Amino acid sequence: MDSIFTKIINREIPAYIIEENEEFIAFLDVFPLAKGHTLVIPKKQVDYIFDLDQDTYNRLWEFAKNISGKVEKAIECKRVGVAVIGLEVPHAHIHLVPLNNVEDINFSRPKLKLEQSEFAEIQERILKN
Repeated sequence: MDSIFTKIINREIPAYIIEENEEFIAFLDVFPLAKGHTLVIPKKQVDYIFDLDQDTYNRLWEFAKNISGKVEKAIECKRVGVAVIGLEVPHAHIHLVPLNNVEDINFSRPKLKLEQSEFAEIQERILKN
C-alpha cells in the first residue's frame, strides 16, 4: 500500500516541494514543529531507513545535507536539527527542523498551524537558496 509520501511523489496529493531528483524529494512538513520543517525522503518506498541499501542511504544523507543548507539560509535559526523517528509514516524519512533552542525539536509539542500562504512563502524563501 502506498504511503502518504508515495502519494506526494506521484503527485496524487499536493505538497510544498523544495527540491527533487531521480531518487529523492524534499518538501515542507504540513504539521511542522517550526517554520521551515522539511522532510527528506527516498522516492523508493522503504519503511525503515536502515533497510535502505548502503549507497542509497549515503546519497539520501548527502541530499539532506544540501537541503539543510538551503533551509538554514532561508529560515532564521541557530542551526538545522535532524531527526529520524520513522514511526508515523511507513516510508523512510529525515526531519530537518530549524532550531533556536532544544525545545524546537520536541516532537511531543503541539505542531504549528500555518496558512497555505505561509507555507508558500516559506517554500519560496528556501527555493531562492
